[in-house]
Amino acid sequence: MTKNLLILTTGGTIASVKTPHGLIPALTSEELLSFLPEIGGAFRLTTRTVCNLDSTDITPDHWLMLARAIKEEYESYDGFVICHGTDTLAYTAAALSYLIQNSPKPIVLTGAQKPIGLEITDAKANLRDSILYAADADSCNVQVVFDGKVILGTRAKKTKTLSYAAFSSINFPYLATIQDGRIIRYLPAEKCQGPVVFYDKLNPKVFLLKLTPGISPALLLDIFQLYDCIIIESFGVGGIPDSLEPELFASLGMYAPEEKVLVMTTQVTYEGSNVETYEVGRRLREAFSILEAKDMTLEAVLTKMMWIMAEENLTWADISQKFYTCINGDTLY
Repeated sequence: MTKNLLILTTGGTIASVKTPHGLIPALTSEELLSFLPEIGGAFRLTTRTVCNLDSTDITPDHWLMLARAIKEEYESYDGFVICHGTDTLAYTAAALSYLIQNSPKPIVLTGAQKPIGLEITDAKANLRDSILYAADADSCNVQVVFDGKVILGTRAKKTKTLSYAAFSSINFPYLATIQDGRIIRYLPAEKCQGPVVFYDKLNPKVFLLKLTPGISPALLLDIFQLYDCIIIESFGVGGIPDSLEPELFASLGMYAPEEKVLVMTTQVTYEGSNVETYEVGRRLREAFSILEAKDMTLEAVLTKMMWIMAEENLTWADISQKFYTCINGDTLY
C-alpha cells in the first residue's frame, strides 16, 4: 500500500538560497521536493508551507502552528515530515513531543547544514531518509532524522555547528540508523496505547538562567517577578555558588511552589544532574519544593514546562507529577 505523507516546511538552511547578504530561506515546499524527483513515484507526497523563516526566528507560536497544521490533516495522512532550520530544530522537536502525544503516525523533523540546491549538500539525503522513515509501518511519535540517525524528539540536541553529523542523542541511544534506504532499528518503536492527544496551549513565561562565575544575585528578584518558571542551568551535577543562596532563598520564600516553579538542571550536556551532591543543593531541596531535570535535555525541560504551565489551577503535586511523567522517552527517572 502506497503511503500518503504530508511534507511541512518552515524555512531554514535546507530551503535557503545564497544572496549577497547571506543565506535566506526562499524555496517553497514544492520547490524543495523537486530536488528529489525519484522519490515521488514511491509515495504520495503533499507539501504545505507553514512559514518560511530562519529558525532563530521560530517561537512557541510557531510550534502551536505546526501542531495545529498536523491536527487538521491528521486523518488524511499516514505520516508527516517537517523541514526545519537546525539552530532551533531540537526545541521544536521537543515542543511537538508534548503538544502531540501518543501518535501512532510518525512526525519526523529534519533539516540540513547545506542548502538543498547546492551540488554538495546533506539536504537531499536527510529529506530522503526522513520520508523513508515516516513511511515505515513501525515508526510513530515525534523523532528527528538527520545524518542517517533517528533520535527521539525529546533527546535531540544540536552539538556541531558545521558538520553533517550535527545532532546527538543525549543520555539515550539512537533509535535507528538509515543506510542505503534501509532502516536498521536498535530499539523497537514504543507502541501507542489509545488515541493521539493534541494540545493547543503553551506558557512562554519560562526563563532559563545559565550560571556563570561571579553572576550577580541582583538578577533573581526581577526574574522571579516576570516569569512563572525559572530553570537554573547550574554547574556540574548541580553546583550553586554560595553568593546566590541568600537572594535565591529569599525569592523562593515569597511565593508558593506552584506560583513560581524552580527547575534545577545542569549546563553539562551528558549524564544529568544531582543537586544533592553538594551542601547548598541539599539545603535548597530541604527548604523548598523544587524540580530536578536529572537526565532530561534542556530543550525538553524548557518546552515541557511551557506545556505544563499552560494549564491553569495546577497544584504543586499536579506540576510535579506531570514533570516526572515520562513522555516520548524524555526521562528515565
